[in-house]
Amino acid sequence: MNSDILILGGTGSIGYAFTMELVAQKIPVTLLVRDIHKAQQIFDQTPLIEFVEGDVQNGALLKTLAQDKKVIFHGINYSYEAWKGNMQQATQNVIEAASLNKAQIIFPGNIYNYGLIQTPIMEESPENPCAVKGQIRVELEAMMRTAAQNNLCKLLIVRLPDFWGPNVMNEGVRPIFANALKGKPMRWLCNMDIPHQTVYTPDAAKIMVELMKIKQVEEVSVYNYGGQVHASMRTLFAKIAEQAGQSAKYQLMSKWMINLLAIFIPVLKEIKEMTYLYENTVVLNDDKLRRLFPEFKETPLEEAIKTALSWKGYQS
Repeated sequence: MNSDILILGGTGSIGYAFTMELVAQKIPVTLLVRDIHKAQQIFDQTPLIEFVEGDVQNGALLKTLAQDKKVIFHGINYSYEAWKGNMQQATQNVIEAASLNKAQIIFPGNIYNYGLIQTPIMEESPENPCAVKGQIRVELEAMMRTAAQNNLCKLLIVRLPDFWGPNVMNEGVRPIFANALKGKPMRWLCNMDIPHQTVYTPDAAKIMVELMKIKQVEEVSVYNYGGQVHASMRTLFAKIAEQAGQSAKYQLMSKWMINLLAIFIPVLKEIKEMTYLYENTVVLNDDKLRRLFPEFKETPLEEAIKTALSWKGYQS
């Protein structure tokens, strides 16, 4: 199998969706994974996926894999407390690997770069992070932008808000769907009665694959994809519970509770600085993308929820 695409972070939320969209379009891919057995359990058997066991921190291995690749999908992520250092080194390794063949790096961005911004985020909006993780995201993108501007690679950033869908197993999303199926309370942070923007990962993957297919002329291309703005997370949770055949139950974790528990729980210490995103509505403007793909439509919400609820990782 000859693959032009190397996927890093393929067993994660966005990487999984991106891989599945490519496979659905009969496009072969190479996945670098830390645990082949785990990866094979996540993905269905298909000759279109080549698994290679290893770590993105192994720069020599990454260069070996990338020598003939035209695209490198940088979906690497670590737990919040492990971001510092690991994310920068992983990104540097990706840049060096991409430079061998002047490959296109596809990077799923987020809204952390902009801090508490009151107006919709445009592709050219000034970055103003108000949290350490936002500062790190700005740093990572700056590293890749510099490499692209120095003609070492191409860079495509697709910026996304919160996401959900099959194989989204982080502790912010997994309990929502797993608890809905069991009739248990669905958890959210700070305020569930204000508008909140989310994307369904298979929709984001379709967008990224279509953008990948366009010959990139500029060294750096940036697109926002905002998905849908829900009137509130309470209304979205009610729809999830309905599709699960359960009554909607909610659990709101207040800011003071997060601050208290953060003393004892490391991940909450990291989440504490991100609560501004749950106390306020921060949205991406994706008019640029929708002008490019005027026929694109999101998966109907009811269908998307049903598919997400059927994910095997939520059943146990």
